[in-house]
Amino acid sequence: MGSMIAARDSSSRRKNYTQIILYGILICFLLFIPLFFQSPYVLHLFILTLVYIIAAASMRFIMTSGQIPLAHAAFLGLGAYVSAVLSKHVGLSPWLSLFIAAFVAMGVGIFISFPFARLKAFYYAMVSLFFGVGLLQAIESLGKLTGGLAGITAIPTLFNTASKVPYYYCFLALTLVSLVILYRFEVSRIGWNLKAIDQSYLVSSSVGISEVKYRVLAVAIGCFFVGLAGGMYANYNVTLSPSSFDSSVTLWMIIYVTIGGMNNFSGPIIGTAVLFLIPQYFSGLKQYAPFISAAILFLVIFMFRNGLVCIPGLLMAFYKRKKSTSKSR
Repeated sequence: MGSMIAARDSSSRRKNYTQIILYGILICFLLFIPLFFQSPYVLHLFILTLVYIIAAASMRFIMTSGQIPLAHAAFLGLGAYVSAVLSKHVGLSPWLSLFIAAFVAMGVGIFISFPFARLKAFYYAMVSLFFGVGLLQAIESLGKLTGGLAGITAIPTLFNTASKVPYYYCFLALTLVSLVILYRFEVSRIGWNLKAIDQSYLVSSSVGISEVKYRVLAVAIGCFFVGLAGGMYANYNVTLSPSSFDSSVTLWMIIYVTIGGMNNFSGPIIGTAVLFLIPQYFSGLKQYAPFISAAILFLVIFMFRNGLVCIPGLLMAFYKRKKSTSKSR
């Protein structure tokens, strides 16, 4: 028995070391992206990918509580518009306005989610969709302050340079920090309680886990990070339009999470990279992105129930079976 436990611990340590090495290699690659790809357009694509990774990861964190936040793109837009208005019309530093935007998005998220935290997945999804549409219409109705349907332009930038390299590293740092914090939340008691509520809110309530408290907390954390990403995006892109944050953007985020793998923290990262970055990078595939996404979605549904993130594990298991079969012969 002791040897079995020791072998299991050794296997677990090797797996952790392998993951650390792979993550280290990936981070090193990302750090050298501006050296490998010097085109401003390519760097712009990587920056947008990082924005959507934060948005999709923060959305998945809310979804671990059993809720489907169909207003998530609207909160991305809320963070963007708050930072844009504060930095352009109020004169605040963009570095300060983007953090204020994150807290505003978190506050609005709490205000909206608290009365409806007990609603189950479908009903909560419909309510959040309603508030998402209403939030964008409120932004459009503010006229000169937000530019209305035409959007807002000439937003102050974070850096006084035309180069996209500083922005890339800034978004990369924000993405890494956001993912680390979200991961720590997920593996903490908060994350376990959210998953317990998702499994059975009645059983969770019977052992003292407050359904309302933890679901509102999940929305607050998710909205904070998506608002922060939106605020930084506004001061990078310098122009905003309400159409960039409509319900279709939220649906794409859900697709990123679903195809990447809802049950794995890396799912939104892989899903966003595959479905957003690759079609955008290969411009010839851009117009076929919806069809590619549909094909991958059907492939995931019928062959990879846990998303694209499970493919390396399946390949490794297949390799081990082949290896053991060849040895037995």
